Amino acid sequence: MENTLLLIKPNATEQNAVGRILAMAEENNMVIQKLRMFNFTDEIAQNFYAEHVGREFYEPLMKFMKSGKTVGVVLSGDNAVKNLRALLGNTNPEEANPGTVRALFGENTRRNACHGSDSAESAKREISLIFPEYVFINKNKDGLTWFKRFTKLSGE
Repeated sequence: MENTLLLIKPNATEQNAVGRILAMAEENNMVIQKLRMFNFTDEIAQNFYAEHVGREFYEPLMKFMKSGKTVGVVLSGDNAVKNLRALLGNTNPEEANPGTVRALFGENTRRNACHGSDSAESAKREISLIFPEYVFINKNKDGLTWFKRFTKLSGE
């Protein structure tokens, strides 16, 4: 078992596609471990997209991600990172396989409905940014990472 992060981006939340996207994940043997609806702040967005600073799409991406509600989801399952990325489809919705999340709900490369972690290491970093009240503390015999709550987010 491994964990991965799914972000349902503002354009998909505006389309009321959250339930359909979550159902697609569950139908593909992924288990929802944590779920949170929030607005990206400057701080979260800057940390989450730090590797893109200076690229031509950085500022428009930041503006888009702060434009509305995002749903953060920790999913677990066998090969969760790989399986979620397959379910999401190509970053460009026009090139995504039919039936994938981005083919169904994406508009273009930036407004592509969802983000999925690209590796187990990225998932760990990204989960800690979206769910800062949890830290990874150990893995059980099946390899599933457990979380320990150590602080509460303000306003929740």
